[in-house]
Amino acid sequence: MASSPATTPIRSLFAADPDRLSRLRIEQSGMLFDFAKTHLDADRIAAGLAHLTALGFTAARDRLFGGEAVNVTENRPAEHMAERGEGTADSVARANLLHQRTKALVEAVDAGAFGDIRHILHVGIGGSALGPDLLIDSLGRDAGRYEVAVVSNVDGAALAQVFARFDPRHTLLVLASKTFTTSETLLNGTSVIEWMEDAGVEDPYGRIIAVTAVPEAALAWGIDETRILPFSMTVGGRYSLWSSIGLPAALALGWPAFEELLAGAAIMDRHFRDAPLDRNAPVIAAIADRFYVEQMACQTRAVFAYDERLRLLPSYLQQLEMESNGKSVTLEGKPLDTASAPITWGGVGTDCQHAVFQLLHQGTVKTPIEFVAVIAPGHDLDEAHHRQLLINCFAQGSALMTGRSSDDPARAYAGDKPSTTILLDALDPATLGALIAFYEHRTFVNAVWLNVNPFDQFGVELGKEMARAIEHNGTQGFDPSTAALAARAFG
Repeated sequence: MASSPATTPIRSLFAADPDRLSRLRIEQSGMLFDFAKTHLDADRIAAGLAHLTALGFTAARDRLFGGEAVNVTENRPAEHMAERGEGTADSVARANLLHQRTKALVEAVDAGAFGDIRHILHVGIGGSALGPDLLIDSLGRDAGRYEVAVVSNVDGAALAQVFARFDPRHTLLVLASKTFTTSETLLNGTSVIEWMEDAGVEDPYGRIIAVTAVPEAALAWGIDETRILPFSMTVGGRYSLWSSIGLPAALALGWPAFEELLAGAAIMDRHFRDAPLDRNAPVIAAIADRFYVEQMACQTRAVFAYDERLRLLPSYLQQLEMESNGKSVTLEGKPLDTASAPITWGGVGTDCQHAVFQLLHQGTVKTPIEFVAVIAPGHDLDEAHHRQLLINCFAQGSALMTGRSSDDPARAYAGDKPSTTILLDALDPATLGALIAFYEHRTFVNAVWLNVNPFDQFGVELGKEMARAIEHNGTQGFDPSTAALAARAFG
């Protein structure tokens, strides 16, 4: 690993610039983005902006908003923003039409058109599960509309847990797959149908809503076209929660809340498009990202949600950031000459303080850290709970930066460990929508810097192809280790 350049300690940057706090704090969409505890300064920001300008960043952003084929390997635009009203007139109109169809199905379920539905079982994987799961877990805990479970893992234990809680006679299955060929999703869906049949449900296929970009595949699978919700092929899986993939969240939260989610994301879209680059939250965040990867040789980025409602945020960001920018070739198909996206990982505070923070404070692995916290608590317990949560969040950022010397080396803290804090006023649909959109745009800025395509994901295909080969033809031609493992497991 390359050695890191000498840097001015973060504490000294405060002393050198009386305006540092105001310069490196951005308020937008009910959130405060505080970059002051990073090694960014006016010169580094200027250098980052100059680099983005040289790369043609604003033109690339215009192509994204303008519906051009920015997904060059698949020759498609990336039109997830159209789902929240930002894009070409045609793409926005198409998205609005599909939203109205989704709304109509939500209203139909609420009105009893599918029977006495009390449980929603959403089956998908990857972007077809991570986004809805995050929305429901963050916002739907007290909604009281339906009990909702999201199942992605093909491990039968995941379904078995839901079967133990849900009543098949009162369950609606939402089967989500962009292509409707995802083997794990279809196997899980088949098992749900068998569970319903075993319980005497007369027409289990009448209890399924399919969400897909290939409606004909769902129709061939046996689902009536009136219960198929399409979405556009130009909306990537990990960017799809805004589309009909968000149906379980709309059912759990109610359609007005889903509309607020879209509206909040649209406000962040406009901030990303219109704000000056030196006051543009996704742009500044991406400049910090690339500084730590390229100049400080950081191979990971840690995200800690200091709010139990956001416990799934790190998992969601893992797919968004690593599937988007975990690439080794440029847009022109040439080898990437710099480090790609770092590994995204994280967890929930304060749990992680008693586990991984030992390494963060005293280990030798360099890791920029991001804290995400919410001022308004998500519970009615004594305010001491939330006060302690926020105090711990703020103290960790300060301790990582300041460190502490000691005559006992085992009790010394080097300090100068960078962190960003994103502080939400409240966790509501609009603010969560804006937060997720912020991360999407940050990912795009990183992709422009790297000159990679953040909208394809061919890296996930090889292992799936090899799994199909073993399923249909056994391990002939595979390496000895793989063949031996299969023999041990299957006989």
